[in-house]
Amino acid sequence: MASPFPHVTVVLAMSADGKIADVARSPARFGSAADNAHLEAQLALADGALFGANTLRAYGTTLPLTNPDLIRQRQQRHQPDQPIHIVCSTTGQLDRQWRFFRQPVPRGLITTATGATAWETNGLFHHIWQDPALPQTTWQETLPALYEFGLQRLVVMGGGALVASLMAHQRVHELWLTVCPLVLGGREAPTPVEGAGWAAAIAPPLHLISAETVDQEVFLHYRVLP
Repeated sequence: MASPFPHVTVVLAMSADGKIADVARSPARFGSAADNAHLEAQLALADGALFGANTLRAYGTTLPLTNPDLIRQRQQRHQPDQPIHIVCSTTGQLDRQWRFFRQPVPRGLITTATGATAWETNGLFHHIWQDPALPQTTWQETLPALYEFGLQRLVVMGGGALVASLMAHQRVHELWLTVCPLVLGGREAPTPVEGAGWAAAIAPPLHLISAETVDQEVFLHYRVLP
């Protein structure tokens, strides 16, 4: 029997014109405290957080859980205090000086055999998964490997290329979008789902689960239909 796949939830904040960063791909810090708390709550439900190398390059950090109530709830569910934070990088070329490598979270890496070479002996990543098909992976082997590792629920925090890859292979189950009150513009500014895109007739369909307004932001929750 084939191994099951993790439940994958994408959680992103975007501008009113659908950009997750500005044209310079600067760190996106336009979400409110409510949006940050929402992301932390979603992370608290997950076994792992997944993000692309460019997202890590933009910030140099990840988001550890700090809310004691959320950590206590994880302990009650017999989960570790922090989900494992996994970066997906074809080359494995990541700066060891980034604060990410000093943050109090378990770290994982999805990369190729070549990308894994520099990281296999230094202990900075707690686990490394090799996917030789990167960046054209179908996730057919890597996601079941994550599930077998114990990661039944994943939260994806960007970027758009990673989300597009998962969407293209029908591996995303839920989508949370926070619409923030600003317009960024720019043809080259990244969007929640990048890649080649789809014709409207074959675009992945969504079902709106909820829409909630908190101050000036709108929180949209979708289920991705098969």
